[in-house]
Parts: sequence; structure tokens; C-alpha cells
Amino acid sequence: MSMAPRDEREMADLIAARVESQSHEGATPVQPDGWPAPRGYANGAVATGRFVTVAGQVGWNPSSMVFETDDFAGQTRQALHNIVDILLAANARPHDLVRLTWYVLDRDEYNAARKDLGAIWRELIGNHYPPMSLVFVSGLLEERARVEIEATAIIPEHPE
Repeated sequence: MSMAPRDEREMADLIAARVESQSHEGATPVQPDGWPAPRGYANGAVATGRFVTVAGQVGWNPSSMVFETDDFAGQTRQALHNIVDILLAANARPHDLVRLTWYVLDRDEYNAARKDLGAIWRELIGNHYPPMSLVFVSGLLEERARVEIEATAIIPEHPE
């Protein structure tokens, strides 16, 4: 599956932004005392700065508005890729994400793809796990969509 067209410089910038975001201080996770640590998300986060809101992204190529796969993991990769593109256009980085809401059609399909989803997440977002909600729905507007992801980021007031 191909992603939205990128030249080598754009890919280098994306990778640099992901690496940079690993050391960048953004949102502070909130973990109530006595709660078990979540895996792959945070229970809450505190951040200050400029908000970036990202409308629900589906797994299509945004240039052509064509789905290049019906595979759940492949569509998730493209949806996350689209989110990163929007963040970069807003001068934000993946580490600035403070909330995601996933809308998924099929619980079994999601669970079967979890290992691949973890690898895709680490590739595109890095080792940053903001608060997330996962909602199973009966349908999405785009007929071929298997997943849609909304995101919110906060660009810190004083980036380090």
C-alpha cells in the first residue's frame, strides 16, 4: 500500500519530527493513585498551549480520496499517517497529541490486528501514548472505511 505521495525530504522531516518528539516535553500523563498502569494509552493528560484539532481521518490516500486497501491495519496506518501530516502542517509533532478517538467497525478485526497496530503506532507516532477512546460503531460515512480516528494536539507554549 502506498501512502500519500512524499519526496525523500518530506519523509526525512517526518522521521526527524518523530525522533524529536521522543525527547520533547508535551502533555503530562495523569495516573490516579492505585489505578493499574494502562497499556498503549493514558488515562488522562495535562497540557497548555495552542490547540490543534484533527477531524476524523480514514484510511484513504488524501490526495486521491481512494482507499488503497481494505485491510484494517493498512487503513489504520494511512489514517495515522494523515493525522501526522496534518500535525506537521500545523507545526505540531506526534508527541503533541493529547487525545484520540477511534471509531471501529469490527471488534474482532481490531483485536486480530492489535500486534500490527502497535508496530504501526510506534513507527508513526513513537513511544507516546495519549488518552484514547475506542468506540465500536455500526457504520462510517465512507463505505470502505474500517476505521476513523479523530485527534487533538496541544503545541506547548514553551517547547523545549
